[in-house]
Amino acid sequence: MAIQSKNPYSNKILADFPEETSETIFMKITKANKAFLSWRSVKLSERIEKIQQLAEVLRKNQEQYARIIVAEMGKPITQAMAEIEKCAWVCDYYVQNAPKFMTPEIVKTEAVEAKMVIEPLGVILAIMPWNFPFWQAIRMMVPTLLVGNTVTLKHASNVPQAALAIESAFVEAGFPAGVLQTLLISSKKVEAVINHPLVRAISLTGSETAGKIVAAQAGSQLKKTLMELGGNDPFIILEDADVDKAAKVGCNMRLHNAGQICNSPKRMIVVKSRLEQFTNELLREIKLKRVGNPEEKETEIGPLASEEAVAIVAKQVEASVKLGAKILFGGKVGDRSTVYLPTIITGVKKGMPCYDEEVFGPVCAVISAEDNEDAIRIANDSEFGLSASLWTNNLELVNKYVSELYVGLVVVNDKASSDPRLSFGGVKKSGYGRELSQYALYEFANIKAVVVN
Repeated sequence: MAIQSKNPYSNKILADFPEETSETIFMKITKANKAFLSWRSVKLSERIEKIQQLAEVLRKNQEQYARIIVAEMGKPITQAMAEIEKCAWVCDYYVQNAPKFMTPEIVKTEAVEAKMVIEPLGVILAIMPWNFPFWQAIRMMVPTLLVGNTVTLKHASNVPQAALAIESAFVEAGFPAGVLQTLLISSKKVEAVINHPLVRAISLTGSETAGKIVAAQAGSQLKKTLMELGGNDPFIILEDADVDKAAKVGCNMRLHNAGQICNSPKRMIVVKSRLEQFTNELLREIKLKRVGNPEEKETEIGPLASEEAVAIVAKQVEASVKLGAKILFGGKVGDRSTVYLPTIITGVKKGMPCYDEEVFGPVCAVISAEDNEDAIRIANDSEFGLSASLWTNNLELVNKYVSELYVGLVVVNDKASSDPRLSFGGVKKSGYGRELSQYALYEFANIKAVVVN
């Protein structure tokens, strides 16, 4: 089966790539392991130097890579450019901080010497999504490679050009052959890679369904996994919030990448005393957004990844309306079959898809709460637990509610977005394990205790 690159806005096929055979896959894994045996012995300072060179390559080829993102998954060009810059930023962060994070921890005991050291595991399989084709892969690979592992990348099947461009970037940055390789394969061939004895662990960013399958397969082999899965993130407006600012930030974040973000503010939970004001401001903001060709700089909202993605979002909205919700704005397909217009749906309640499920599209679901306590209750009333945005100017409420929100990230009075300096990951059905910050370096590492007597 061919791996196909298709422009979701023009609906044109860009390229076809033959799927790699089992023989080729196993040859690449063997090559990755051979590279690991030497890469793990390379000085940390030299590995850091390669990451620094990768940042330079990313910035030099920024527009080229951004154009690939636009063509393959429809992200507006300005957002695609920002994605590449963020990839360079994560490189900068680890270049500056890896020496500190990787320094052995000296432990005082009765022994002559006792310490904790960080050592690599081996070949790591990275299964990455299409919505941030460069960022999701780079943010996983940089700390993983710094530890001394090697990586085989199984990217989403609709972004093969991005996958190959990422591999080329590492080659251009001077990484040794085999340290990072792309596997152009369908999901059907992933299990064989997981089962390969030289593959030591798996990192997956994707859907809950994919996470369950991969976790089960890896578990049967007793291999470690990191799961960064879906989200149904709450955007919580308390009674004393700056509603105008919240509406602007919430609208921008929800519609970014056409709403195809795991930690997008999908449930906008507003105390009823501020509901009318927030809804009016949200409506004003959403009307200003420009939908169109993602190649144009003025475009803020492009297509969804596919017609199937549009159909899923439309079905979720329509089902919620049948159960009593109301469409305040949008709620329909645009002038192209892959465009779903930015939407505000109000009166959303438990039992509706727009309350219970992750809606992966530009839909603002507004939920009314009786008071502050009810807003926090609703925020936690989800099977997901990735991130939350809390809006209040009361420090006492911040201290109270931050500890009550069962998520991996809470941001007060701003958008809840990933930052290389902070850990990122979820709880419940949003997954487990942490990316970014110093914690990413420890996910695929053997933290070895050494005692000398």
